[in-house]
Amino acid sequence: MTSPPAAIANPTCILNGHSVHVEEAKAHIARISGELGADVQVVVTKRGDDISAVAARALAERRHPVVAGGGDGTVNAVAGKLAGTDTPLGVLPMGTLNHFAKDAGIPLNLAAAVRNLFTGQVTRVDVGEVNGRVFVNNSGVGFYPHFVRQREEQEKHGHVKRVAFMLALRAAVRRYFRLRIKVHMDQADALEHVTPFLFVGNNRYQTSGLHIGARSRLDLGRLWVCTAPTVGRRHVMSIAMRTLAGGATDQALSDFEAQELWVEPGTARVNVSTDGEVSIMDAPLHYKIRPRALGVVVPNQVVS
Repeated sequence: MTSPPAAIANPTCILNGHSVHVEEAKAHIARISGELGADVQVVVTKRGDDISAVAARALAERRHPVVAGGGDGTVNAVAGKLAGTDTPLGVLPMGTLNHFAKDAGIPLNLAAAVRNLFTGQVTRVDVGEVNGRVFVNNSGVGFYPHFVRQREEQEKHGHVKRVAFMLALRAAVRRYFRLRIKVHMDQADALEHVTPFLFVGNNRYQTSGLHIGARSRLDLGRLWVCTAPTVGRRHVMSIAMRTLAGGATDQALSDFEAQELWVEPGTARVNVSTDGEVSIMDAPLHYKIRPRALGVVVPNQVVS
């Protein structure tokens, strides 16, 4: 569902100060907003915690849209404040993977993405939620949160992203590869698994074809829940590599769709990833989909 191009006169652009594209983004914003005579506020953050605070302030000041300039973690932080409101999210893809921008149809070229903020239209998309925390891409329990933590540690030690990825993958598999969980859709329906991970997507990810690892729709109102079989360490690493690279196949995974579920991990507290950020949450985990809770500025030719 889309609406006509909005009268976007006063966006706040929140740029993640750790991105290498900050100066390029600032230059494009200044040039394009100058051409259009738009009132733009640009805020460059120094810490990850600042992003949510700036987004909340922009929302209170009725800035329109509130723009996340960074990777999926930055998008998550801003979307968490905007979900359930009438203020749309703008995205400047300045991260490494930019999964949400790709799936939403937002230009990956930074100049085109800036221009889209002023010429695009607003479409409503779903968000996922776990224990009150929003995610726009996915959430994970088990293997993946450990992998994220290990990757961050490797990057802090100076390893480039590709090397950090492989070192983190090896360390995570060696440390943690079995998770006993109970999944409830309702009181009468419970599934028990021993699995390396639980993956919950905001809408279904494609597991085959040319667009493997992508989502064709963000507004179908369903969570995609995925687990892997219990196998030995060698096969766990193989499945994990394919899954993290967006290349897992239907044969490697057990999956189903739901609007809501509860996950009992067997411990009182558990590490949970949401869009690549890891936090500790109390069990049980309550996952739900929030249909069309978030407005997003997308190019006019994108139709939902």
